[in-house]
Amino acid sequence: MSVAHVALWTRDLEAVAAFWSRFLGAGVGEIYESRRRPGFRSRFLTLGEGPTIEIMEGPWVAPADPDGLERTGFAHVALSLGSEAAVDAMAARAVAEGILVAPARWTGDGFYEAVLRDPDGNLIEITI
Repeated sequence: MSVAHVALWTRDLEAVAAFWSRFLGAGVGEIYESRRRPGFRSRFLTLGEGPTIEIMEGPWVAPADPDGLERTGFAHVALSLGSEAAVDAMAARAVAEGILVAPARWTGDGFYEAVLRDPDGNLIEITI
């Protein structure tokens, strides 16, 4: 068994797609618009060889919880960048854009990582 894709609700499909493309280099698929569920639109994001991420929007989606509030559900998505230098470089870009949550550091359990936030407030961990 393997993960085929994960899905995230958003209130702004284009802003989230643009962020993942511009900041993280994701490939962005075509927009799908449902004929059975009016207002539902989605796109798939592709990063390397991993599973895809489906971003979905609809007029019924509630606003995100306030920043910094931990809630039930997936805590973050982790992206492997391959080296400390790549993590440091992306963390520096995140500082410049005001989206860095936690600076690059070695964690107690042996990971080198930093954490940033997407336009909807979702946490993205970048690691080796």
